[in-house]
Amino acid sequence: MIAIIDYKAGNLTSVKLALEYIGASCEITSEPSRVLTAERVIFPGVGAAAQAMKNLAELGLINAIRQVIKSGTPFLGICLGTQVIFEFSEEDGGTPCLGILPGSVKLFNPSDPTYKIPQIGWNTVRFRRNLGNGKEHDFHPLFYGIEDESEFYFVHSYYPAPSEASLTVGETEYAGVWFASVVARDNLFATQFHPERSGRIGLRLLANFVRWNGKC
Repeated sequence: MIAIIDYKAGNLTSVKLALEYIGASCEITSEPSRVLTAERVIFPGVGAAAQAMKNLAELGLINAIRQVIKSGTPFLGICLGTQVIFEFSEEDGGTPCLGILPGSVKLFNPSDPTYKIPQIGWNTVRFRRNLGNGKEHDFHPLFYGIEDESEFYFVHSYYPAPSEASLTVGETEYAGVWFASVVARDNLFATQFHPERSGRIGLRLLANFVRWNGKC
């Protein structure tokens, strides 16, 4: 069973429908016990960082998320669920986050007015070598069957900025910034884009996650 964490941050139904389309068994839950016992966990979200952190605390999900990642359970973050796994976000005047990965989340600040914020639409993801695993010529297992520089669907005003280069396994350019659109470490894989809204390519990534054992 895949647990889709419900922390009142939206976009849950589309994730569930995408998983059901590829034949995966899943449930939407806000119960820490269900998250801790799931075979895989998805941490989605659309919304603001401060409210998300408040909801996570009130629901008792912060320790559950940290424990499930520490346990080695395959874990997928999506959009806001990716941003709040870092230490700090510039959103809402500055928001301390979960601190699972080192780094921060920054606001796009383009000097060129033709760049619209938020970024809404399709953009290219350039894969980075899966550094630090002793296999320098391999991409991450969740990219299996997906061509490098494929396009995925984005909706965001803020972007992840990891403090360790090895965390970035996919990168995208927008508003004059190359940013980490995919980060990964051990059993954790997280995307700034929405795979559940990225058509056939996004479904392939979700199918890879369903089969993934959490190892690289």
